[in-house]
Amino acid sequence: MSELLAVDSGTIGEPAVNISIFGAFVLVTLFITFRASRNNKSAADYYAAGRNISGTQNGLAIAGDYLSAASFLGIAGAIAVYGYDGFLYSIGFLVAWLVALLLVAELMRNTARFTMADVLAFRMRQRPVRMAAAISTLTVSLFYLLAQMAGAGGLVTLLLGVSGEAAQAVVVTIVGALMIFYVLVGGMRGTTYVQIIKASLLIIGAFVMTVWVLGEYGFNLSSLLGGAAENAAGAATPRDVLAPGAQYGATGTSKLDFVSLGLALVLGTAGLPHVLMRFYTVPTAKDARRSVVWAIWLIGIFYLFSLVIGYGAGALVGADRILAAPGAVNAAAPLLAFELGGTVLLGIIAGVAFATILAVVAGLTITASASFAHDVYASVLKKGQVTGNGEVRVARITAIVIGAISIGLGILALQAGLNIAFLVALAFAVAASANLPTILYTLFWRNFTTQGALWSIYGGLIACVTLIVFSPVVSGAPVVEATGKSPSLFQDVDFSWFPLNNPGLVSIPLSFFLGWLGSKLSKERPDELKSAELEVRAFTGIGAEKAVQH
Repeated sequence: MSELLAVDSGTIGEPAVNISIFGAFVLVTLFITFRASRNNKSAADYYAAGRNISGTQNGLAIAGDYLSAASFLGIAGAIAVYGYDGFLYSIGFLVAWLVALLLVAELMRNTARFTMADVLAFRMRQRPVRMAAAISTLTVSLFYLLAQMAGAGGLVTLLLGVSGEAAQAVVVTIVGALMIFYVLVGGMRGTTYVQIIKASLLIIGAFVMTVWVLGEYGFNLSSLLGGAAENAAGAATPRDVLAPGAQYGATGTSKLDFVSLGLALVLGTAGLPHVLMRFYTVPTAKDARRSVVWAIWLIGIFYLFSLVIGYGAGALVGADRILAAPGAVNAAAPLLAFELGGTVLLGIIAGVAFATILAVVAGLTITASASFAHDVYASVLKKGQVTGNGEVRVARITAIVIGAISIGLGILALQAGLNIAFLVALAFAVAASANLPTILYTLFWRNFTTQGALWSIYGGLIACVTLIVFSPVVSGAPVVEATGKSPSLFQDVDFSWFPLNNPGLVSIPLSFFLGWLGSKLSKERPDELKSAELEVRAFTGIGAEKAVQH
């Protein structure tokens, strides 16, 4: 296995093959983006792809938006190293879509124009609620973007043999520039097509690896699991990967931590702004429901593939080699691809991973830019006195600014070795704490007020970020014996007092409570007519077209 890792350069496989496949994907998607740009003539075209994406297409695009590098690389690595506990991530991510389907998808499509704030501001004071929703959206998007950008830089520098801080900075800058270009030129339509292609490639790539791994064990899943268990038992740090507790469950705190993480994952998905924005691209509420059903099937099938890929990496590569590789657990899928099919399969899987990152960051960028342009610039600063073209122009400028910020922070995160899982968990926790309680109260509780919305959004946001800053994720986590390092962001200091890695168990109930308390203590009297109109529109679709015209 000495050829598996090129120790001198820190690369896997052949950089020339990897970059050729990267280049082919970029050329194809750039062509599609140019074609899509011809139809961008209004704000609805730029933000919502003209609202003519079919339910099936949107389901594929949602899968492309949702299955990020964390899903492909991170979950496979977690299963390879921790087994059963790693697969629980997949279950949390998948179950979350039932919340989105039953409580959010159709209702959001019926009540909003372009952003989450359209729903929240429907029967409340426009300016403060839109500003709060925009701040929450930008916070979630920026942390998600930062994680993806740093992940892109790490993956590409590993696979292309790039070394040195300057070279890594160039790689992250190129990824960011491509992302900005997709959004500026193609808008939501171009981004949607890129996400559809990426989802198709990702599922096909995962299917090929799944069949290949099962073929190595005579298509006997039991033999595969037995091989993974045997390899894990003989590792430097022995683990039982077929039983719960390898990662969580050793202590009462770790059990609470898993409950907290699961709560954030299950509830956070329905509050992710870039996922919510996809519901506005379909022509009817029925298509919104259909798109979520398609997304559930596609994402569920992919996570079943990830189970085989993860255990396959544990059986054929081994936890010790995975943890010793550049990228640690995130290298499990590329290492397995190289083990199975050599340089060519590795290049294809690496290209798919790169496509995954590009599609996700494009979706995040257009969501963040739309939120600022539509909610802050058009609704708060200009008080609605702005043309659609003027709003789109500001959205494009915002996309450049957000892209530049994410490039800079991505470079810092990559070079500092920032914990990517921490950033993704923060994005989900913020979405679950600040966004979802406010959305549910707005849709289902007539007595919800502007004060309740502000308390819920700002309270959930501040509590979530504060608890993570003072958690073991940032400082104070004990040294891991296998690596000799602490998994904390800062190694040599300890200012942690909150014991859990994810604050969802505290911040999510707190946000619900603050929304209720703020509404009860508010002197504002809810507009009964507006509340009734929102309820009728959300549940029946009657009058929904008023929300998307003008």
